[in-house]
Amino acid sequence: MGCKMKKAIFLIMTVMVILAACGSGKDTKETSNKDDKKLVVGTEGTYSPFSFHDKNDKLTGYDIDVTKAVAKEIGYKVEFKETQWDSMFAGLDSGRFDMIANQVGINDERKAKYKFSDPYTYSKGVLVVNENNKDIKSFDDVKGKKLAQTLTSNYGQLAKSKGADITKVDGFNQAMDLLQSKRVEGTFNDNVSYLDYKKQKPNAKIKAIEGNAEQSKSAFTFNKKQDDKVIKDFNKGLKTLKDNGELEKISKKWFGANVSEPK
Repeated sequence: MGCKMKKAIFLIMTVMVILAACGSGKDTKETSNKDDKKLVVGTEGTYSPFSFHDKNDKLTGYDIDVTKAVAKEIGYKVEFKETQWDSMFAGLDSGRFDMIANQVGINDERKAKYKFSDPYTYSKGVLVVNENNKDIKSFDDVKGKKLAQTLTSNYGQLAKSKGADITKVDGFNQAMDLLQSKRVEGTFNDNVSYLDYKKQKPNAKIKAIEGNAEQSKSAFTFNKKQDDKVIKDFNKGLKTLKDNGELEKISKKWFGANVSEPK
């Protein structure tokens, strides 16, 4: 075989290797895109009625139902991973979660660090105290009073701004346990959680004090590195569920009212 022939064969084989490599790269990219359709979702699993375990130990709740409904609408798969509230953002930062579905309120501090979907819950803060409490009549009466709060929540920040003596808790139910055992004097939380608690425990001797808290908007929360297409997909899914009434149906299932729209 002549030298020129050998060079021609070598060139042909080189081109074939390059083309094969290009084809392989394309397949890998397509596979990656399919994998992008699965999201790991961080949630508490202890925050009734939003994210908790039912009597059969199945993860359920308003946030779980909304997440599943949106994911189904846009063709995504979701895997829930449970963690305490105060560990949730660290999990999102580290990449343990792709998204949080746990009534995360939108505020300026979080918007600087994270991306949000459109809101799917609107609520207003109340101050929950024992029904026979005579000292606390307004939000401004909590200065120096012991309040049970999750430290990084909007309501924890509200309690801090009012000068309360904060006792750290992992969630609303723990706060209510401390309140009813009189180890704290109150807790700031949203009206939706309070109404659900009273529904579940009608004999609980507690009351809600309304104040000047702004309406809270809760949304799915993403790492800043998350592809904007994923967030656009979730917003598209949320809009479809709002337009066809499915989101209102889920809301009324859990609360007897539509908390998915502003009032």
